[in-house]
Amino acid sequence: MSGGVRPGPDRVRPGLRLRGLDPYVAALAGTVLLAALLPATGRTARAAELACDLAVGLLFFLYGARLSARETLAGLRQVRLHGLVLASTFVLFPLLGLATGALTPRPLSEQLQTGVLFLCLVPSTVQSSVALTGAARGNVPAAICAGTYSSLAGLLLTPLLAAWLLGAHTALSADGLLRIGAQLLAPFLLGQALRPRIGSFLARHKRFLTPVDRGSILLVVYTAFSAAVAQGIWSMTTPTALLGLLTVLLVLLGATLGLARLGAHLLGLDRASGIAAVLCGSQKSLANGLPMATVLFGPQAGLLVLPLMVYHQLQLIAGTLLAGRWSRAPAPDTSGAESPTPRARWSGHDGRRAQRT
Repeated sequence: MSGGVRPGPDRVRPGLRLRGLDPYVAALAGTVLLAALLPATGRTARAAELACDLAVGLLFFLYGARLSARETLAGLRQVRLHGLVLASTFVLFPLLGLATGALTPRPLSEQLQTGVLFLCLVPSTVQSSVALTGAARGNVPAAICAGTYSSLAGLLLTPLLAAWLLGAHTALSADGLLRIGAQLLAPFLLGQALRPRIGSFLARHKRFLTPVDRGSILLVVYTAFSAAVAQGIWSMTTPTALLGLLTVLLVLLGATLGLARLGAHLLGLDRASGIAAVLCGSQKSLANGLPMATVLFGPQAGLLVLPLMVYHQLQLIAGTLLAGRWSRAPAPDTSGAESPTPRARWSGHDGRRAQRT
């Protein structure tokens, strides 16, 4: 499966509008605003937390039920692609996060800096990576596998890296690891076990499952930000700090996109696989990160997840713009005697050169 899968119109439609912003981005912003104005408190907060746990479990159950064994085995052959995504997610990102903490003068408060470093430890996302890869005419099965492998690796690596790099800020324990496994890994494995019975049904009704996926994430965002508001998030930060956070996150996103693309070129990935690697390697999962933050940081998770929530929206905006650009690039011409180089296939310029010659 070295080549890409050409998505038809149904694959380019997972909620991403190439000529405008994804409505999901507006929904995320609206959810944050709702939590700021009407945060869940008291019994409502406890009910929202229970609903959030159930929604995240359902989300991972659906991930497991929709990933076929054939796609998983085929994805295992993409060693260079998955190695690049994992290296970007769990090596490059943490190094860049540590670098932001070494800046002098430091543009962020200690809590926001801790939140940025935690963001850098979170695994890649599945849903938006796959949707963006499909919209960009990339290798969709590879993106599904890359996002899934990253999520599974993150169940172990994210808590361990957080305990190592964040130290006293975390409350990691064996019980915490069990909670993460019970909330994320167990539903995924259950979905995989039930896939032979329900997989075809989910495939026929996948359009109706998108609101379930995104609704689950919006509920997680509302619950987490409500807790942050209840803890006095506005008294903990200033407009200057928020501007500094936005600047740091934009630099972080630009650096990971550029370095992932460079890595795809150096590894000789074809264009479709390179697109999947860049998009998966630069994304961070809100659905994975928020539950982990709740376990790792406890009641102090509110402000610490703000960088993750802001970065998630930035990655959707940047990914949508890039997907639109890449989807309009001419497809590589492989009918001639000379096949294009990996760089030409990745950049998408070989079609234009062929027309001029």
